[in-house]
Amino acid sequence: MASCDTPQLDGRLEFAVEIARQAGRQTLELFRSDRLSIDSKQDGSPVTAADRQAEQLLRQRISAAYPEDAILGEEFGATAGSSGFRWVLDPIDGTKAFVTGVPLYTTLVAVLWQDQPQLGIIFAPAAGEMVYAARGQGCWHQIGEAPPQAARVSSTAQLSAATFLTTSVKSYSKDRAEDARDVYDRLQHACRLTRTWGDAFGYLLVATGRGEIMIDAALSLWDAAAIQPIIEEAGGKFFDWQGRPTVHSEEAIATNAALSAEVQAIVSLK
Repeated sequence: MASCDTPQLDGRLEFAVEIARQAGRQTLELFRSDRLSIDSKQDGSPVTAADRQAEQLLRQRISAAYPEDAILGEEFGATAGSSGFRWVLDPIDGTKAFVTGVPLYTTLVAVLWQDQPQLGIIFAPAAGEMVYAARGQGCWHQIGEAPPQAARVSSTAQLSAATFLTTSVKSYSKDRAEDARDVYDRLQHACRLTRTWGDAFGYLLVATGRGEIMIDAALSLWDAAAIQPIIEEAGGKFFDWQGRPTVHSEEAIATNAALSAEVQAIVSLK
């Protein structure tokens, strides 16, 4: 596995931050615009020209800078590579928020080495926030044009004082997580506050200590790949519903370190 002091990976982190910011800011051109048209994918989820244009920009920049790297994006699928590095892209994570004018959508960029996430960026262009991390280099939080500051998860150690975040309550009834609604009910009753400030923005809140638990009952690799290095470098825990620290499941949990065992125990009761 590549280490983060590898010059290749250092260069990729700086470059990834740059292109995530560029693509995210491009989406603002159609955010809350009467020029925005919305299409539906085969699964019924929305997609817009802003999604497609942002991913095209990301792919063009990556292909020019790292032509031997593979790319996987939500809108345009997979492009093969030979370097062992793979970029995983979600140009607008939270398209439903985007199309309804809610400023909590994000642009996600991740780099995997031999299928393991090495760096990730979450950029919320309308909210003006970014978190980014690379293995061994910590997690960093930037608001607007202010200098980046080290990001850390909270030290909250009681569920009764914790904020529980999720993307969609409806997703907890899907077949892939048969008893998932019981998990949701137990957590929301145990925690101080439950909110659906979800998609990747929920993970941003956990990484910066403003939430303690973020759970998705259903998600794809491009939703998860950027999240794991961010949460772990911020001092938190990232795992699937079976307790495995992986992005290759269709579900995810992020917590601060103090609550991870208790949350995992609740989820394992499903």
